[in-house]
Amino acid sequence: MNKGYYYLHENGELIYKRDLPGIIADFRESTFVRMFWSIDTDDRQSAWDFLVEAGTCDVNMDRVNELATKWGCSDEDAETYADRAGVILSKDGDQWCATRKDFTNLQESPAGFGDTALIAFTALCKELGYKPRKLWGESFSDLLSKHLPPTAHARG
Repeated sequence: MNKGYYYLHENGELIYKRDLPGIIADFRESTFVRMFWSIDTDDRQSAWDFLVEAGTCDVNMDRVNELATKWGCSDEDAETYADRAGVILSKDGDQWCATRKDFTNLQESPAGFGDTALIAFTALCKELGYKPRKLWGESFSDLLSKHLPPTAHARG
């Protein structure tokens, strides 16, 4: 259930607004709103998807990390998200590595690395070509499943 929206202000700040009639039209028509996300923080995948996508934009990353901490989106929780989202998440030395399920090797397949799982997911999202758009843009989930055989993205 949608509890509200976060929007990306042109100044790089993430701002929360509760769900009100007409709010989506306001976001669409606003010149200072670069992107907006419907959010249900009780739904783990919704919270993670938002954090990953927001992290790919020119945002205040302190705010993204603050929200991740507030919502319990930790490296430990990331393994569950990765499984549900269709991402292979592993440690490579002291770095986290995130890849799609169709990963072949680093020369041929997109991958994201980071000090935290969230940063690795965000790097993968950028590598897959995520672009913030107010309407009709591809989500991280869309990019993960793009060009994958149907069985590769199935949940167990």
